[in-house]
Amino acid sequence: MTERVLVYRFEIPIRWGDMDAMGHVNNTLYFRYMEQTRISWFDAMGFLPNPQGEGPLIINAHCTFVRQLEYPGTVLCRHYVGRIGSSSVETHVDMSRTDDPQRVYAQGGAKIVWVDFPKQKSKPLPDFARAAILTPRLG
Repeated sequence: MTERVLVYRFEIPIRWGDMDAMGHVNNTLYFRYMEQTRISWFDAMGFLPNPQGEGPLIINAHCTFVRQLEYPGTVLCRHYVGRIGSSSVETHVDMSRTDDPQRVYAQGGAKIVWVDFPKQKSKPLPDFARAAILTPRLG
């Protein structure tokens, strides 16, 4: 699979403290917005943290800053699934504002690998995880 499929949407309020001395959201917060979106998506799929079992783990993250986000407002994160490998999934996030949903303010993503945590090794995506990852949860 190489095309991006929208699988999740999540809204995050911009807090006053998210801004830096330049009067816009600090660049580190964009990674937090993507992280919270990804964790909420994991929760929606039932992928709860289990250090004694297996589950998803990110191995990289990236972000391109297109426009400045500023307080007040709410960030709309659209979460996509891209290429799915035998043990990994490419994810992408477009960040907009709920009051300006067509304009992209930042784009980023992460590569997720399915891991056996006690062995600290990747393993093939189980069928249930592959099915869950491809099921849109847009409600």
